[in-house]
Amino acid sequence: MPSRRAFLAAAVGSAASLRVSAQTPPTPVSPIPSPRDYSKLEPVPYPDPDIVALDPRFRRYIIFNTPIRRLHIGTLWAEGPAWSGPGRFLVWSDIPNNIQLRWIEDDGRVTTFHSPSGNSNGNTFDYEGRQLSCEHGGRRVARYETNGTVTAVAERYDGKRLNSPNDVVVHPDGGIWFTDPSYGIRGNYEGARADSETKEAVYRVDGRSGQVRRVSDEVGQPNGLCFSPDYRKLYVADTGTGREIKVWDVDGESLRNGKRLAQLDVPGTGQPAAADGIRCDADGNIWAAARPGVQILAPSGERIGMIRLPETCANVCFGGPRRNRLFMTASQSLYAVYVETVGAHIA
Repeated sequence: MPSRRAFLAAAVGSAASLRVSAQTPPTPVSPIPSPRDYSKLEPVPYPDPDIVALDPRFRRYIIFNTPIRRLHIGTLWAEGPAWSGPGRFLVWSDIPNNIQLRWIEDDGRVTTFHSPSGNSNGNTFDYEGRQLSCEHGGRRVARYETNGTVTAVAERYDGKRLNSPNDVVVHPDGGIWFTDPSYGIRGNYEGARADSETKEAVYRVDGRSGQVRRVSDEVGQPNGLCFSPDYRKLYVADTGTGREIKVWDVDGESLRNGKRLAQLDVPGTGQPAAADGIRCDADGNIWAAARPGVQILAPSGERIGMIRLPETCANVCFGGPRRNRLFMTASQSLYAVYVETVGAHIA
């Protein structure tokens, strides 16, 4: 049996070791994705090395035995994924090619969905299953009706043309909320070059009257947006000079108490990053398309996880029959991965 002196010496040594460990800075997390060939269905060791917990709170959302998959390649700039529950398909935009694509769940086929698409960017579906699209080329928010016609939901504010609507979400009260930065009119690649007639802003369209109301112009270049699970908060990503995610309290048709939720950088480097598209899960976490792929923020704004991709990710959405599959539009490709949470809303 060890002597009491030996036991105490070992305890002191262990305590000293713990003190050294506590003082040792953690190993920086690399933003570089692991090497793999996404064009081949090669095995990936589980858990997928590119789904990274930066905080213990994110571990519950990682499924041990599922990989990130590339579902399609060939776009020029992929944006605006939205899941159709009744149709069991994903629609997304290829802005420069002026088309929308559709990934069909039952057999993984990809077809052209709308061509031309008005150089559409963000898409979503309303509570009647109708698709809403933000058009750079048309400088409007359009709705595809069930009879095949297209309705202009919003084209002007205060008599002036919108810039280039970017992303859109719906509220259970029938309201349609969208962002209107100027990216789509800066050149002829993602729309048509034109002069801006109105300030970049966030808008709400009344579902009954069709009235377009500016709810905030506090964001330099408002991009992605999403509601909290209970619709009491609205999050907006600023890809302008602010390069931040802001949050407001939703007060009926208005916003109040706007503040910064987070300002992102590239994990492990300190280099600046900005969120493009954002979506909430049922727990209120924000899944943000931001280098090096997707960054996940707790409701309080702390970064808790990331998904590393080999391409710049522009947008995300939850889909699949159980809304537990994260779809990611990243430059030339569409990616997806199952997660242990569900999307907060229908699209």
